[in-house]
Amino acid sequence: MKLTLRLSLLLALLLTACSSATPVAPTSTPKPVKAVPTLTPTPAGLQIPVDSLRGLTVRVAHPWFGSDASLFESQVDEFNRTNPWGIQVVAVGNMNYSELFENVSAALPTSESPSLAIALPEHARLWDSDGFVADLTSYLADPNYGWSESEVADFPSVFWAQDAEGDRRLALPYQRSARFLLWNQTWAAELGFDSPPSTPDDFRQQACRARQSLTADAIPENDSLGGWLVDTDAMTALAWMQAFGGGVLEGNDYRFMTPANVSAFTFVRKLQEDGCAWMPAADTDPLTAFAARNALFITADLAQFSAVTRAFGTAGNTDTWRALAFPGEKPALPIYGSSLVMFKSTPENQLATWLFMDWLLSPENDARSTQTTGLFPLRTSSMSWLTDYQASHPQWAQAVELIPAGGLQPQLGSWRLVRIMLGDGFAQMFRIGLPSDEVAKFLVQMESTSRDLSK
Repeated sequence: MKLTLRLSLLLALLLTACSSATPVAPTSTPKPVKAVPTLTPTPAGLQIPVDSLRGLTVRVAHPWFGSDASLFESQVDEFNRTNPWGIQVVAVGNMNYSELFENVSAALPTSESPSLAIALPEHARLWDSDGFVADLTSYLADPNYGWSESEVADFPSVFWAQDAEGDRRLALPYQRSARFLLWNQTWAAELGFDSPPSTPDDFRQQACRARQSLTADAIPENDSLGGWLVDTDAMTALAWMQAFGGGVLEGNDYRFMTPANVSAFTFVRKLQEDGCAWMPAADTDPLTAFAARNALFITADLAQFSAVTRAFGTAGNTDTWRALAFPGEKPALPIYGSSLVMFKSTPENQLATWLFMDWLLSPENDARSTQTTGLFPLRTSSMSWLTDYQASHPQWAQAVELIPAGGLQPQLGSWRLVRIMLGDGFAQMFRIGLPSDEVAKFLVQMESTSRDLSK
């Protein structure tokens, strides 16, 4: 088969918005701020008098518009009303992460530069390579305004590590999510399975049994359904690669052509070839298909869990469903999301920016943001504020329990483009019906393209 991947992938880069799953912004959240130091900062701390912060303006670029922007702006308003320093935050909206990256990149060398951006970690690395990002290490360690070791340890390591660059800290985690396998536990039990799949072979067996059950029923329209509803998001592709012990990096270089990645892509393509996985039509809603028992497994972002629950309610389906990591050598769950990136400015403006960041990430604010977005709580201590939410959202609670299985995305600025290429390439592999015994050729081309994009 003659493959034309390179051209189509590069074309996709021009047409595809560079955005991760874009969660909604958090609601207004009052929080008791830290006591304002009344003494001159200690010699070991930041040498900035508190009075110099009064009336400073902090411009924050965020990736939301419409109702999502309104929610974030209401939180900004709360900080502006309640902070004791007289700091005023101004929110500057964008349509998505891609537009934010372009607009902020254009503004950074000018007087219109924002003080802070809510951006993807790969964006921070690109801005840092141009010298614009402020290292947050001194702020975290400051005796007056910083965080204790226990406060830092309050963040799961997989959230915290994403924004580290050696002994420097380029950003703080702001929102974290993941893409999960969703499994219909009730239907699986009827098919003879009393536990979720723990290996790829278990996954295949359950998916194929679901397909067989639909083929055997009296409804011919569903004969090609069942099993896994194929999802071609880049994070799904990365999760399957990691589940087989692979990934996209070898050291700091992209490496797609490995035995583990060949096994992963061969596995998912063979699932489709054998009818145990199916590609949805353009108008197919995966959540509705899952609630209608047209798929035993689907893949969904954590932010979609509430919508899944609504889909089951609309369908009148009382089945129990669960959130799973991708089964493999060890459970795979790539974690992603936005971070708070501070830009270099005056010492006073940077401290004002830091105080707003600190306020946003308090356990109380984090808990309220979690209830609005449905995403992971960033801090372990936030769970004490989420007891009722946890009880009423069992699948979200299952997802939180899987945080220790989470893995990092590539800590490279070029991931901004390579991630798009990975998703587009994974989709094309299914779209063109690539034979499962030819995936190695496909991975060679993806590796070559990824290295071109990282130059």
